[in-house]
Amino acid sequence: MTQEPIFLQPVCKEKIWGGTLLRERFGYDIPSDTTGECWAISAHPNGLSTVKSGPHKGKTLMELWDRHRELFGGIEGDRFPLLTKMLDAKQDMSIKVHPDDYDAEEHENGETGKSECWYIIDCKENAEIIYGHTARSKAELVTMINSGDWEGLLRRVKIKPGDFYYVPSGTIHAICAGTLVLETQQNSDAAYRIYDYGRTDRNGSQRDLHLRKAINAATVPHVDGFIDESTESRKGATIKTFVQGEYFSVYKWDISGTAELTQDAPFMLCSVIEGSGILSYEETSRKLEKGAHFILPDQMPDFTINGECTLIVSHI
Repeated sequence: MTQEPIFLQPVCKEKIWGGTLLRERFGYDIPSDTTGECWAISAHPNGLSTVKSGPHKGKTLMELWDRHRELFGGIEGDRFPLLTKMLDAKQDMSIKVHPDDYDAEEHENGETGKSECWYIIDCKENAEIIYGHTARSKAELVTMINSGDWEGLLRRVKIKPGDFYYVPSGTIHAICAGTLVLETQQNSDAAYRIYDYGRTDRNGSQRDLHLRKAINAATVPHVDGFIDESTESRKGATIKTFVQGEYFSVYKWDISGTAELTQDAPFMLCSVIEGSGILSYEETSRKLEKGAHFILPDQMPDFTINGECTLIVSHI
């Protein structure tokens, strides 16, 4: 049986720092005007994508992983390894750090660690991210946190649309106001909040901090995530490699015209962030619209994409 692309219905979530761009830019049905996250390709119990059409319509991605491992090249493991999100940070996100696999296994009740990466879809002028810190030792990190010297501690980096950042576990980080991001990450929801600007939730309570776990998980001194970018041009497509790492490889496909493409990984996660096109294989065609998310399964036949569109693509 010919394998076919698996199109998924995302799950959108309210966040104290969220806005309305996920509806305005991508047409998603958002729960409120403070919607921060779209869990686009997710087999995590905190936000399960469901299949939109085809033989598996209505099943969750977790069900597919559990019952149809042949779609994913038969690779082993009890959880789907990756998670694709879109983030609309209308306000500054809280400053966090994620544990590595070892820490998560010890403290997080079955979660894996969480390394992630960000593709900046769009941002306001002079937008920033917080990426790393200045402390030279854990003792200095503790002192600076306890004294509230956030200006001295946090490294701020100016960003622009099209930038890419690899954020390994242990990196103190935050996306700041006015930024729209596609995030590729390990399939984990483990995060330790260090600082939240003293914000309160709708009940007037300050959000929990997890300082002891955060300080334990933080990489000190800070080390930038390694990126080895390269670009390949071929008929109808420019393919940019951002990272080929331990947990994921991430690419940008810029399609202009007709591109002939091959799915040669156990499976690929694809998100259309701009434009539209037609994906064709054998006798079948599927429309690709901005905001669509789909998986190219194992044994997917060679295919073409015709149109003007940009996709972020990842695989293990």
